Amino acid sequence: MSEKLYEVQNWASLFLEKHNREPRVAEILIQHHLNISRSQYFMMMQDEIPEEKVKKIKKDIQRHAETGIPVQHIIGYEWFYGRKFAVNEHVLIPRPETEELVEHVINKVGKEPVTIADIGTGSGIIATTLKLELPHTTVFASDISEKALEVAKGNAETLHADVNFIKGNFLQPFVEGDVPIDVLVSNPPYIAKSEEKLLSDTVKNFDPSLALFAEEEGLAAYRMIMEQARKIPNLKGIVFEIGHSQSKAVHQLIQSNFPESTIETIQDINGKDRIVSAQL
Repeated sequence: MSEKLYEVQNWASLFLEKHNREPRVAEILIQHHLNISRSQYFMMMQDEIPEEKVKKIKKDIQRHAETGIPVQHIIGYEWFYGRKFAVNEHVLIPRPETEELVEHVINKVGKEPVTIADIGTGSGIIATTLKLELPHTTVFASDISEKALEVAKGNAETLHADVNFIKGNFLQPFVEGDVPIDVLVSNPPYIAKSEEKLLSDTVKNFDPSLALFAEEEGLAAYRMIMEQARKIPNLKGIVFEIGHSQSKAVHQLIQSNFPESTIETIQDINGKDRIVSAQL
């Protein structure tokens, strides 16, 4: 028996709430299975939904509620900066805060024809978005994970972004290959292992731990990137996404490697320290 969209929506929201999940997941999954936009979704509330679609929606709602599998892994994509990016278990799911990092870099670079390197690119969201928004720049992206690079390359191709991908540990391939960089951008792993128990199962059981956790209370990646950055001649700027309590430590790391730098911390939309930006 078919059901109306609002009935499916009500059932799904209640089921998710009962399992302490975000009710908004219902909206995402229904839109995905019916292949409709958000505005169409609200206009179709009284429409009948074919029975086989209802079955698929309910199956996915139950799967998410019971296992915690991210909705993005079920549907295979996430939206970032107005574009659709493929994601899977090998890459971090894009977060809205990272859009603010990208926004900052776009404003910082302006019309300059610089070379940007996105270090630890994951799904390639930062590199691809920067290349599309700043077509006059040269963009490189590195990752140590072959599987992450496959996802990133696929996203860049789909969105027609001319990004140069390199496999390697952070800046290592740039140092070894003598690749010049003007601006270094990175959203590296920055969660301390001690904080793992505070994360939701959706994050800790499904996002790759390589992309989440770093030693030294989450600072190991920044330390390594900064040590490598010293070997890049003529580096002009560094922009990091950080954990909300890491501003002071990351400031000190940059200052100790680049004593002449001017450093600022920028807060995200929720008022938390989120970006550290340095002019070298």
